[in-house]
Amino acid sequence: MEKGAFLLRIGIFLVFVGLMYSVQRFWFVNAWRRIQEISNSNWRHILQGAWWIAFAILLISLLDPFLGHLFPRRGPGSWIIAASRVWLVASLFAFLAYELVVLFGWGSSFIARVVSSHPKQVDAGRRDFFRYAAYLAGAIPLLGATYGFAAGRFRYQVRKIDVPIANLPDGLEGMKIVQLSDIHAGDFMPRDEVQRAVTMANELGADLAVVTGDFISNEYDPLEVCIQELSKLRAPLGVWGCNGNHEIYAGAEAAAQKLFHQNGMRLLRQENVELSKDGAKFNLIGVDYQRDHMTRGPKGPMLQGMEPLIRHDVPNILMSHNPNSFRRAAEMGVELSLAGHTHGGQVKVEIVDHSISPARLITDFVAGLYHLPTPNGGRSFLYVNRGLGTFGMPVRLGVPPEITLLTLRKI
Repeated sequence: MEKGAFLLRIGIFLVFVGLMYSVQRFWFVNAWRRIQEISNSNWRHILQGAWWIAFAILLISLLDPFLGHLFPRRGPGSWIIAASRVWLVASLFAFLAYELVVLFGWGSSFIARVVSSHPKQVDAGRRDFFRYAAYLAGAIPLLGATYGFAAGRFRYQVRKIDVPIANLPDGLEGMKIVQLSDIHAGDFMPRDEVQRAVTMANELGADLAVVTGDFISNEYDPLEVCIQELSKLRAPLGVWGCNGNHEIYAGAEAAAQKLFHQNGMRLLRQENVELSKDGAKFNLIGVDYQRDHMTRGPKGPMLQGMEPLIRHDVPNILMSHNPNSFRRAAEMGVELSLAGHTHGGQVKVEIVDHSISPARLITDFVAGLYHLPTPNGGRSFLYVNRGLGTFGMPVRLGVPPEITLLTLRKI
């Protein structure tokens, strides 16, 4: 079974590499041909030089992870890597849109030639129409990616969600929880933007504030600055957090916990704490990132050894960065899980009433509220926050960054 899964992943990877090669060859070869057609030699040489620079940057950025990171992780280097990744994604969708229109045009022209008594007259205007339509279709993803980088990634959206909890104590009715997740502080999430999100969160007047992991992306990012800004969150029941997978990659799990403590907050690592509101108690649990098939490093059963942390006399709220831990949490009777990790896919495309998101490749729980049955016949809920920051490419399109206000409701 493992061998079959490994071969499947290798197959998918090879198909992906082949597709990316075809896409980049299409754009770069066509660009070179257009440049060669320019009559002014000075402009032609300038554009040829720009073509070679763009080609070299793209090639180096693709090989960068395998060559020991030739580009620096901060400043201009990170911007070059980010621009290359934006181009890779945008050019792929542009290529598909372009070829789809070309294919439709070819089919339309074929049918027209079959049914028309003057096929040459039909072809002339139709060919021009579909050529320009293909150019327009190819430009739309490029414009979309530009918007997603320039504006979409900072259009914070407050989502207010009611969560029905069976047998909720009267004192917890209406309790408000504000959730932030996936900050990814760094070049593409500067300090003032984290500060703005915290200010917006404080304006919601929540009873409890939680931050569900991925404070940074890598070891070069400003973990201390991020946590200092998060410490400005205000909630009567305190500010609590858990680690994400990027704290593992950055070797910052212990550092994050220490900084939380130094700034008057608490980061829970396989720990629980009893909190109360209006005389009603609940159990808050936090765990480090639960590794699965998409994560580097050793893996084990989800939420292994967490049973002693669960209470059966009060409601349980679990902070677990990876939403894939939800099924196990529901089996153990956890009333509410709070997660992040997916970023909602960062890019979402609606096609024929269906949402297409890259996050669906790693989880069934992409964004929003989900529920599963519990062994005692009740329901366990999960909320997946779409995150504030970005990773991989600094673009959000159709998935605005999110600040969540969850309100517990008695049923």
